[in-house]
Amino acid sequence: MSAAMTIGRIAAAAGVNVETIRFYQRSGLLAEPTRPLGGVRRYGDEFVARLRFIKRAQQLGFSLAEVQRLLVLEDSQSCGKARSLAAEKLALVEARIADLDRIRGVLNELVARCDARRGKVSCPIIATLTG
Repeated sequence: MSAAMTIGRIAAAAGVNVETIRFYQRSGLLAEPTRPLGGVRRYGDEFVARLRFIKRAQQLGFSLAEVQRLLVLEDSQSCGKARSLAAEKLALVEARIADLDRIRGVLNELVARCDARRGKVSCPIIATLTG
């Protein structure tokens, strides 16, 4: 990969679109290279690596604010703080999973009640949601 790519080539290499890069620049997640007089900004390979870092962190559920904190930690090699952020995120994910398990149980019960009462006037699902 070239050390001097256009924003379009960087976007393609990282699997994002150009507007995503511009948004990350406005948000302070990515630096904006200087534009040479009468020229086009050029991005190095480090931009692709940083974009991929941001996207992977987002895929794990980190918000952009949390990604910003991780990027700062990456630069300072502070694994303990990064672990703490990941542990907080894990606790939130586990809480969401517990909520989803509860919701699944309620929905399974409602569907089963509806199946058992088929043909009757009152729908247990509507009655439960109404009451």
